[in-house]
Amino acid sequence: MALFTALMLALALVLAQVTASEAQARPQTFADLAEQVSPSVVNITTSTTIAGRTGPQGLVPEGSPFEDFFNDLDRGPDGGQRRSSALGSGFVISADGFIVTNNHVIEGADEILIEFYPGGEPGVPAEIVGTDPNTDIALLKVDLDGLEFVEFGDSNGDGSRVGDWVMAMGNPLGQGFSVSAGIVSARNRALSGTYDDYIQTDAAINRGNSGGPLFNMDGEVIGVNTAILSPNGGSIGIGFAMSAAVVTNVIDQLKEFGETRRGWLGVRIQDVTPDMVDAIDGLDLARGALVTDVPAGPAEDAGMLSGDVILNFDGVEIEDTRELVRIVGNSPVGKEVPVEVLREGDMESLTVTLGRRETSEAVAFPASTEEDPETGSEADILGLTLSEITEELSDQYGLDLEEGLVITGINPDSEAASKGLLEGDVITEAGQQAITSITDLEDQIEAATEAGRKSLLLLVRRGGDPRFVALVLEEE
Repeated sequence: MALFTALMLALALVLAQVTASEAQARPQTFADLAEQVSPSVVNITTSTTIAGRTGPQGLVPEGSPFEDFFNDLDRGPDGGQRRSSALGSGFVISADGFIVTNNHVIEGADEILIEFYPGGEPGVPAEIVGTDPNTDIALLKVDLDGLEFVEFGDSNGDGSRVGDWVMAMGNPLGQGFSVSAGIVSARNRALSGTYDDYIQTDAAINRGNSGGPLFNMDGEVIGVNTAILSPNGGSIGIGFAMSAAVVTNVIDQLKEFGETRRGWLGVRIQDVTPDMVDAIDGLDLARGALVTDVPAGPAEDAGMLSGDVILNFDGVEIEDTRELVRIVGNSPVGKEVPVEVLREGDMESLTVTLGRRETSEAVAFPASTEEDPETGSEADILGLTLSEITEELSDQYGLDLEEGLVITGINPDSEAASKGLLEGDVITEAGQQAITSITDLEDQIEAATEAGRKSLLLLVRRGGDPRFVALVLEEE
């Protein structure tokens, strides 16, 4: 009995020590951290001359996920010119005066003034070094030296795990140099941008916090506070900060070039969905990025083809299209990148020399000329009424393709209808093989059936935009 009692006391002592250790890991106060980083956080005031309107109008583009706090000043009579002032936040990243904020804080501004922490320089004019609307990041410069500054941390590291403590600083609702604390609620959030990689936090973020820093407990910036999700415009504990992993790459380019220079692969892609897996030879899971079109550019030069599934880019396993776009965009222009693609059941190794997205992404996907008039055959297959392209159908549906099968009818109860196929869509590939006739499609259906496949992958074009759709094969 005495031995049992001693063991229980020892266990209780160990548990008490563990609990005490965990309690010590929690911050007792954020005061020391706030005091350490405050001199590097700034308030930003912008001023713009705008045409008079009948009511207040903000400087943020309409529909922005995170609008700043605006006041209208000096409105002219009868709707004349007036001055509009906006408030936001930012932070210093170098002793010689480089400051990071959101693009929507300073967009369209005639004048930008920086207010440093109480006791610092008030109303210092700032110049715009460069902006990136795609990530809503801007880099400013003030003509001062010897400034206190903060450094970026690893937004994907141990100090940025879901559940870790974070602290936000900024200028909410014009109150200036306000501190709030919370935890990392989630990572890798996407809102609406191509390069989105947001940290979600429950630290209070309100209008005016835009452009301010989100700190880890080491005083490193792991995100730039950008957006809130709220039904009433106030904080409800769902805030978003663009991750430092994205921001640092943007800032480096803005500082060096005054603009972004992102890598460009030169393909159209879509996610691989679970219903496509059986239709793609050699694919075990719904992963990778499915290539739907390859125009003239880096990917074409490297030998990439429509229907390839990109599974590895520069040594990184690709889960979906969002991940591929982000990795490509963060890669240097001109870099030679190894790419692994799945093609007709076999892995192919390619080397792509990346172009520049900003100057190349507008390259048109050339349309074929219309074919000569001819009479095409028609058939009902997989819930679709299909016809070979004729001059009459080209005129009827506004087609600019020479080859393929145009959908002229759809069974409303079919799987094809449920997946959004429409009359006028053109099927140009089946089973990742080009088709020009009804016979070609029937051959691919037969080949897929003989191979034991349950579905067939179709490449469908609508208005020049391609996408893959998997349709279940009809049982005999």
